[in-house]
Amino acid sequence: MANSGGSAKEEMLAALGVKDIEELFVQIPEDHRMERPLDLPPQLASEVALSRHLDDLMGKNMVFEQSACFRGAGAWPHYVPAICDEVVGRYEWQTSVFGSPTSDHGRNQAWFEFTSQIGALVELDFVGLPVYSWGCAVGHGVRMAARMTGRRKVVVPEVMDPERRMVLETYCEPTEMARHIQIATVKVGADGCIDRADLKAKLDGAGALYFETPGYHGVIDADPGELCALAREAGAEAIVGVDPLSLGLLEAPGAYGATIAVGPTQPLGVHMYAGGGVGGFIASLDDERYAHEYNTLNVSISETREPGELGFGLALFHQTSYGMREEGKDWTGNSVYLWALANATYMSALGPEGFAEIGRLIMARSTATAQALDALDGVSVDLSRPVFKEFVATFDKPVSQVNAALRAKGLLGPKDLTGEPGVSGNAALFCVTEVHTKTDIDQLVAAVKEALA
Repeated sequence: MANSGGSAKEEMLAALGVKDIEELFVQIPEDHRMERPLDLPPQLASEVALSRHLDDLMGKNMVFEQSACFRGAGAWPHYVPAICDEVVGRYEWQTSVFGSPTSDHGRNQAWFEFTSQIGALVELDFVGLPVYSWGCAVGHGVRMAARMTGRRKVVVPEVMDPERRMVLETYCEPTEMARHIQIATVKVGADGCIDRADLKAKLDGAGALYFETPGYHGVIDADPGELCALAREAGAEAIVGVDPLSLGLLEAPGAYGATIAVGPTQPLGVHMYAGGGVGGFIASLDDERYAHEYNTLNVSISETREPGELGFGLALFHQTSYGMREEGKDWTGNSVYLWALANATYMSALGPEGFAEIGRLIMARSTATAQALDALDGVSVDLSRPVFKEFVATFDKPVSQVNAALRAKGLLGPKDLTGEPGVSGNAALFCVTEVHTKTDIDQLVAAVKEALA
């Protein structure tokens, strides 16, 4: 490298005021230092060799076509319109310096549109910019509730996505920490819904109730408003997790009494990206109590001196970690603000009728798949429940064997739920969306039939 030769090292040491590199490491205790050489592979000779090495490693991955993926549970195979990629790929978004006046290029307006559209979907009028994931949105929502109520307890269903549960546990902090939040688990009945009697007993002293509809297993609660009412009667915040694409069919959480709504943004025009960087939203009542507990960036709109002209800016910036550093409401900083532009583009292209249409399509195709699988010998699906996108099936054989057979056919099978709460036997979570045609579904059903033969 150009800076590794000549007098560069001596000049840097002189600038630091030290004679040799060892003086920089004197602060590291001796027992923390490695005394043996690192066992590293041979050095590659060139960038060409490195590129070929990486291509060889990535070539070991098995890549599935979107229509061949029947697994969700956190990142789902949805169609991403070309306009979404076109918008987020524009250099104005990708090369701007965040925070400077010259970095806007319409970004603030696009962010405002995102928050407005999410607010309309969930029928809650205060929405922040997205956080890292659905799980992070849950964690921040629970911490918001704890600060508002002064109560350090949250009630969650025993059947919950394990990854979101682990993220929530991280946000609730270890028991030794002063800001620890206790997680209480409420029972789930045979119908897959929260046990009301057990919930009433667990809500005492709780700052929040968190539940999802559709839930982790795809169960749609018939009366989520009752759950919200029970939470509010106990003095707790009602936090509801929702799939935004379900809201073309299902009632919005704000309409049945949720005070905070959270959910994923990946279904709204973002590719799966191996499950990473997919985003989560937080929305709440448009009330000062809630607004002052957001950790996120919040975009506002205002008239200007010029008649008919509108300006956009960041509101409540002082309460974020950008404004108050460690004294902020919670850590602010994100890698998914770009996806908010994709989300806004997707929602603009879809519109209200589009949400209803895609909701009906997903429900029809997932229901047809559940019925076809249930008709096979060795498979069972509870068809008494409405199905939206995800559903549980049980097999006579281990799920790992079924998935291995599906992989051999070029299909990514369901998530193995075996041993998780709320299921018995060899259980799996299937995902079917608008990208799956009748041909795709027939291929899946035939492959499962063959795997169980």
